[in-house]
Amino acid sequence: MTKPEVGYLLPTRDQSVLGDHDLARLAVRARRAEELGLDSVWAGDSPLTRPRADPLLLLAAVSQATERVALGTAVLLPALRHPILLAHQLATLDRLADGRLIAGMGSGFPNPATRAQFASIGIGFERRTSRTEESITVMRQLWSGETVSFQGEHFAFEDVRIAPPPSRPGGPPVWLPGNGAPALRRVARLADGWLPYPATAAMYAEGHQVIERAAAPRSVTPALYVTLCLDQDPEKARRRLRTSVERYYGVPLDVIARIQALFAGTARQAADWLTGYVAAGARHLVIRLAADDHEAALEEFADRVLPLLREEDHR
Repeated sequence: MTKPEVGYLLPTRDQSVLGDHDLARLAVRARRAEELGLDSVWAGDSPLTRPRADPLLLLAAVSQATERVALGTAVLLPALRHPILLAHQLATLDRLADGRLIAGMGSGFPNPATRAQFASIGIGFERRTSRTEESITVMRQLWSGETVSFQGEHFAFEDVRIAPPPSRPGGPPVWLPGNGAPALRRVARLADGWLPYPATAAMYAEGHQVIERAAAPRSVTPALYVTLCLDQDPEKARRRLRTSVERYYGVPLDVIARIQALFAGTARQAADWLTGYVAAGARHLVIRLAADDHEAALEEFADRVLPLLREEDHR
């Protein structure tokens, strides 16, 4: 079985909820993830709905603290920003990271808190998806390094050129989430990668097959965003998962479990569960660790789960 790349989501939201705003510690943790052999480091975005450190500024610091790992946003909300400014920020970050950036982007989950976030910033919530799609088109044109004029539904400008251009021709790869029919069509049409969080491996397999057929002959990197809570006592892990998830999202665990990939149990059980998604097509796993002690949780994951995912004979 193909061994997946494995990434680590920096706990920006978890840290903020607890009133801990030491951002330098996050850059140190990113460097430690690289030392432990992980393949990527990620940061989430939600300035008002679930407040946390700005992902692009944080990843700029992480780019200087690391040398090898990919750096990703999981996920950035481009609809909250003007695409000229965002294209400039992402191009600069890709330069700082020597071409290691992955631009994970989304439109924002439809709930009252996200609606309020868009309203506070003065952006129409109902048009966020078309605004996101148009933003991606604009940014890719600007990442060419050429002078660009654009006339669209949301944005219009003449003779704009950004500098520096991204490290890679065409800019950083854009990964999109989603698992419903419209979202899967959007991924197949626009994205370089797919970063969903379906609750079961069977759901993942169905979505992956749709994207493969619709995107062919172009390839789309199949990734996965999951939340893990590890403990030798599975019941204790489940209790800790509930505490972490409800603190993170502010809604009951049962609500999140219906739509997101969540797991609580032992390291071996976690590796087996993740391998089910790998068998369904996932090739890059982005791991959010549900924990109180994130330093210890990262060490535990790297020591006990990562080797199992990389065993030649692990099924």
